[in-house]
Amino acid sequence: PAPLTQAFPLLSLPRKQPTVLVVCGPAQNGAIGLVCARHLRIFDYEPTIFYPKRSPDPLYRDFTTQCEKMDIPFLSYLPTEVQLINDAYNAVVDAVLGAEAELGEGRGPCAGILATLKLVRIPIVSLDVPSGWDVEAGSSSGISPDVLVSLTAPKQCARRFLGRQHFVAGRFVPYDVQKKFELNPPEYPGTECVVPL
Repeated sequence: PAPLTQAFPLLSLPRKQPTVLVVCGPAQNGAIGLVCARHLRIFDYEPTIFYPKRSPDPLYRDFTTQCEKMDIPFLSYLPTEVQLINDAYNAVVDAVLGAEAELGEGRGPCAGILATLKLVRIPIVSLDVPSGWDVEAGSSSGISPDVLVSLTAPKQCARRFLGRQHFVAGRFVPYDVQKKFELNPPEYPGTECVVPL
């Protein structure tokens, strides 16, 4: 949530209500979206979650329960009338498909979600890899986020990101992993875990 709060501070939001729609897929990126929604609530945003295909994984179920206990509402469907989304929310968090996704998943059950997200006019914040993008090559068939939050390190596809802000969240990467994969993380000021690139 830190990149979202930096990119869209509460006082800068165009709507009086600090609403954010968090769209979660069934795999790891969806779980990250659930955690993001929980943190947004802590920082006084008003997240709503769309999580149509819930994972049976116990950890993901726990994340869902935590969000429910924080009174974060879950949508039963994603409006196909895009103007409803534009009118109700300040931003959308894209946690549909991540680095672990196969490119074909954007054509499967997630195709309708991606088609809707491509049409929204409010800012989109993608977590790790914009949904519909190939993790290495990028993709013109995926969504075009305004903000990209790379987790651990930017993926190859981030070179094609043309949005307004790019952040990396990854101070938690152990030194041996950084050395093994030749990662050169940015300098994180103070106790920050997120840094703009």
